[in-house]
Amino acid sequence: MALDQSFVGRTYPPTEPYEVGREKIREFAESIGDANPAYTDTEAAKALGHPDVIAPPTFVFAITFKAAGQVVQDPQLGLDYSRVVHGDQKFAYSRPVRAGDRLTVTSTIESIKSLAGNDVLDIRGEVHDEAGEHVVTAITKLVARAADEEA
Repeated sequence: MALDQSFVGRTYPPTEPYEVGREKIREFAESIGDANPAYTDTEAAKALGHPDVIAPPTFVFAITFKAAGQVVQDPQLGLDYSRVVHGDQKFAYSRPVRAGDRLTVTSTIESIKSLAGNDVLDIRGEVHDEAGEHVVTAITKLVARAADEEA
């Protein structure tokens, strides 16, 4: 069954603040194999004009995807998560994520489309710091595969 188009534009409450730590940034940078010193060395980050180490651009995925869980788990939406695959991810930054940031995410259903029996859902995650300043917008595309006709 196709997802209800009336959910487009629905916004969910902001998440609790997530505090970005230096060690989390370092671990993430190491896990993706990125040796950029701005991710691990405070002095290198300061030399680039940042107040502390910054996170690789994809670091914020962990918190925006978790926030998108509010959408995915909304029983009124009726999304069958067992059929969902991650289709695409985009980020639009106002500034880098920095160690010490306390970030909240507000998720909004950007679009719902039905293509070849599959439901395609775009979720916009607006990430703000504790001063209310915009840090990044993340667009997560989820595809709920069509149910197997023979099942």
